[in-house]
Amino acid sequence: MLVIILSLVGILAIAYLLFVNYYPSFGGNVSTEQKKEYAKSPNYKDGKFVNKKDVPKNLSFGETVKLAYKFFTTKVPNGNPEQSLKVEKLDSTNVANFKNDTRLIWYGHSAFLLQIDDKNILIDPMFGAVAAPHPWLGGNRFNKEMPLEIEKLPNIDAVLISHDHYDHLDYESITKLKDKVDMFYTPLGVGVHLEEWGIEKERIIELDWWQEVHYKDLLFACTPAQHFSGRKFGSEQSTLWSSWVITSAKDKLFFSGDSGYGNHFKVIGEKYGPFDFAMMECGQYNAMWPDIHMFPEETVQAGIDVKAKVVMPIHWGGFKLALHSWTDPIERVVKKGMELKAPIATPKIGEVINPKDSLQIYDVWWK
Repeated sequence: MLVIILSLVGILAIAYLLFVNYYPSFGGNVSTEQKKEYAKSPNYKDGKFVNKKDVPKNLSFGETVKLAYKFFTTKVPNGNPEQSLKVEKLDSTNVANFKNDTRLIWYGHSAFLLQIDDKNILIDPMFGAVAAPHPWLGGNRFNKEMPLEIEKLPNIDAVLISHDHYDHLDYESITKLKDKVDMFYTPLGVGVHLEEWGIEKERIIELDWWQEVHYKDLLFACTPAQHFSGRKFGSEQSTLWSSWVITSAKDKLFFSGDSGYGNHFKVIGEKYGPFDFAMMECGQYNAMWPDIHMFPEETVQAGIDVKAKVVMPIHWGGFKLALHSWTDPIERVVKKGMELKAPIATPKIGEVINPKDSLQIYDVWWK
């Protein structure tokens, strides 16, 4: 019996190693030379990127298994929509020829198409069906259709990526996009995945927190977030995570990426605010991980901290990655927004958002 058990463990270990090393969605690995370069960052310590606060807690293998078991076995009332969410479809010709004021289109979860100054920008373009390395390892996306499929998108000037988790960085989406994108901007280390997937180094710019880069007449600033990274066991915190500031001559936008609530929002607001529009994380929270994802009430306060004129809750409406109902984020953030008199934008997936229009009216579509 002992021999049989040990054989099974060995087979599983070999299968895992083969899967991780040869299945492409896991991405690349940070080299020894890159680690030496990243060690110059104030956000890098003992071979890993770190938050300003000592979070998140490093879970043991047993704790990780226990957490995974609870997630996969807990029945959540209204955890998923009863049917696929309807989306507003976009006309490909209209998108390709757009020359008007800045607009945003939400793809669900944290993915956006931003059209600004006659440029097309994608933010965390995760358009895949499952937020996992393999379709068998995750639940399906809430919306089967996309506002506009990747194949019908025009040339993309720039892609901004906040971190390397599967619900933000998707292998299939990137491989479909890569030949129509001019430049990719990521936090430190995330470029290793893009290179592994066939994107040339010359088209990838990695930034540390507070570093800025100009793309033509736009300014992108890589700003702090309180989160973590990793696409497989052993790669935790090997790449950095971030939020993003996007500035043109007329507009100031903020994208929070994934982040727990912290003082960094006030610091960002003081340095770059006020913002016309802020896309703020609001979903996939739980009392077991309060430091790496915000509760909806914190989302509103973070929007106030960055000095946003309008706050849009994101990181919900796409995937079930926590143990709350799928509508809990939007219901709570709208309630808190009314309480604090903070304008909240609640567009449908695919609906055109005018970031400077604080009076834009949205339907209560999730009901």
